[in-house]
Amino acid sequence: MLCVAVAIFATNVAVADVFQKGSLIEYNRQDVAGGKGTLYGQFAFKRDAALKDQAIKEIGWMTLQPGDSIGMHKHETNEDAYIIVSGEGTFKDNDGKEYAVKAGDVTIARKGQSHALTNTGKEPLVFLDVIAEQ
Repeated sequence: MLCVAVAIFATNVAVADVFQKGSLIEYNRQDVAGGKGTLYGQFAFKRDAALKDQAIKEIGWMTLQPGDSIGMHKHETNEDAYIIVSGEGTFKDNDGKEYAVKAGDVTIARKGQSHALTNTGKEPLVFLDVIAEQ
């Protein structure tokens, strides 16, 4: 009886995923949300492949070249976090307030909020992008 209960429980346990760099999906976009230039992306998976019962809907490494940007856009159904890895930029929040960001900084646009990001530095702005919803 105990073995059956354990087996049933084990089927409902989430497993860890590992997405190695060589298997990431390249997805580059031009002038994202009215921004300027190319947003270079390498994703573990994209939103259309995300599991419905998992909170993380998209995760990937993103790069903006100097002067390039992601325009102001709203997250109606999800939250979007940027974890800045290298470079410098300006993050604009829902109220239009601008923040200087650099390596080690984290930004989050909550559900229903808007945000934008511009590379204001002289080197590529590299960040980890995580989109999640409940």
